[in-house]
Amino acid sequence: MRTIKLGVSGLDVPVIAVGCMRLTSLSAKAAEAFIQSALDNGANFFDHADIYGDGRCEEIFAEAVHMNAGVREKLLLQSKCGISRKGMFDFSKTHILQAVDGSLKRLKTDYLDVLLLHRPDALVEPEEVADAFDALHSSGKVRHFGVSNQKPMQIELLKKYVKQPIVANQLQLSITNATMISNGINVNMENDAAVDRDGSVLDYCRLNEITIQPWSPFQYGFFGGVFLENEAFPELNRKIDEIAARYNVSNTTIAMAWLLRHPARFQPITGTMNSRRLSDCCKAADITLTRLEWYEIYRAAGNRLP
Repeated sequence: MRTIKLGVSGLDVPVIAVGCMRLTSLSAKAAEAFIQSALDNGANFFDHADIYGDGRCEEIFAEAVHMNAGVREKLLLQSKCGISRKGMFDFSKTHILQAVDGSLKRLKTDYLDVLLLHRPDALVEPEEVADAFDALHSSGKVRHFGVSNQKPMQIELLKKYVKQPIVANQLQLSITNATMISNGINVNMENDAAVDRDGSVLDYCRLNEITIQPWSPFQYGFFGGVFLENEAFPELNRKIDEIAARYNVSNTTIAMAWLLRHPARFQPITGTMNSRRLSDCCKAADITLTRLEWYEIYRAAGNRLP
């Protein structure tokens, strides 16, 4: 599969990352088959979080790949921490260190390639985050660091104290949830699309070489469902189907190709546990939509150009 650099990490990563949030929905045999299908497609970057399945997703993954040193060197593993099971966010040094140790134990590995802070903690003390990152980096437990769902000034606050580069920012982004793109198109306009809800995070990440990892790339709203083959989005689906027929691929492939066409070099996180659909996602790596096709899909989703 085509690769990109993950931020300034130097890591070559597949342009499609495999999300593991729903692994608990699969049997042991099905999980093994699904992960093998990902590897067969060149998708060896797997996204986890300690909160997924209350930790069980990481365990299922390790069991499914039959984790050992030889297997580990073929994988790129990313996990996230900071969402506490007590119903709060926690970026304290103690929590971060304990969370990483838990993930390493469940994944049966000595290190994570990437650790992300999972959603902002209102009570964050960046000095504690810096201490935690230093300890994890110097011990070899985590090689690279990033964030999830953070806006520019939150990242800047971390960067004042954290020595390690922030290489990724995982953000919700899809054709129907594209406010970070729309506000850049509707500059100086008196419409809702012009509202900057995230501090120009798209431009900030591009300027600072932070890879945006879109999550829920087929969702509308906040887990409202998928827009593909949804009667609530007839014009969008007609346009996607038209372009899919032109390239002789599925609608899933074209929807993913729409994200990959953006010059910010996104690394979308899939959510499917269906091997065929994952394969369709991976096929998007070989398709480059034209500028007109990209804008046609954007407008078909209900976005208007000024």
